Amino acid sequence: MRAILVGVDFGKGDFAASLEELSLLSRSAGAEPITTIIGRRASPDSALFVGSGKAEEISQAVADQQIDIVIFNHALSPAQQRNLERHFKTRVVDRTSLILDIFAQRAQSHEGKVQVELAQLQHLSTRLVRGWTHLERQKGGIGLRGPGETQLETDRRLLGERVKALRAKLDKLRRQHATQRRARGRNHAFSVSLVGYTNAGKSTLFNAIAKSRVLAADQLFATLDTTSRRVYLGDVGSVVISDTVGFIRELPHQLVAAFRATLEETIHADLLLHVVDGASPVRMEQIEQVNMVLQEIGADHIPQILVWNKIDAAGLEPALERDEYDKIRRVFISARTGSGLDLLRQAIGESAREHMAGFEDASLVAPDDINV
Repeated sequence: MRAILVGVDFGKGDFAASLEELSLLSRSAGAEPITTIIGRRASPDSALFVGSGKAEEISQAVADQQIDIVIFNHALSPAQQRNLERHFKTRVVDRTSLILDIFAQRAQSHEGKVQVELAQLQHLSTRLVRGWTHLERQKGGIGLRGPGETQLETDRRLLGERVKALRAKLDKLRRQHATQRRARGRNHAFSVSLVGYTNAGKSTLFNAIAKSRVLAADQLFATLDTTSRRVYLGDVGSVVISDTVGFIRELPHQLVAAFRATLEETIHADLLLHVVDGASPVRMEQIEQVNMVLQEIGADHIPQILVWNKIDAAGLEPALERDEYDKIRRVFISARTGSGLDLLRQAIGESAREHMAGFEDASLVAPDDINV
């Protein structure tokens, strides 16, 4: 599928890095970026987002280069998307729809598929014009329409019912997760979640440390489903390590909400290993983006160790860095070569011992000593 990528520089953030990411996202979704058209504006145009002059330039490029799809590096309003499609006479996709599409392609488990479908329906409900009759087929079609309902109203109602059913399924899955976590809690298993920007190397690290075989590919959002493994760490005993979905700048809110059941593994962890691509020139911005999502899902209070990955590509040596309170702040490793993994195991073990000591201290406090 031949694509034109469109980016507008509003003077915020690293524009070049954001465009490079859009190209990776497009390829991950199965599109072939033919050309990139960029522009500068103080603010988006209300009707066409890019303004009439730039829209004409894109329209000409679509005709000249036989383009199948135009992909915008921004979130478009339903009206802007419709206006642009009329103008270009081809399909227009915004960044949110693109990420949702990749998630739909990658979801493997039943839970992942339910979460993605819910996010897609919530996003598409704002763009509902006509043509949702495929929803009727699930319910039997003819005879569904209420008195005086137009086709659009019927479609909206069917969409609402499907969203309700998916939410009920996710609530059930969330309760199951809670039961599993309580069982782990009773066993006092120290839980560690790998978090980080997409393609930072979380799954490669998970495979290296847990001797697992989770898909680790050099592509965005290779992992969508949380995988957990027990890892034995000598005198500390076993800890539970979980690999989670990667984050990205402007991660659609619908996805964060829909993936809450998966992300709750992160919220209830005892330690977060924040995996960073140490070779990326925009790593500090990526760290900031991940921390923003962690705050959004209520996981910003959990102790965190920065795992500076890909040191082989960055020309760095394995190391362990502490803060002024002698707590481990950062570990430099290469998940691919295994360099520094012993230091990371040491860091996890130290955190687990501290946690267990705190747990034992709390259990030794007599009820009379607790201030209410």
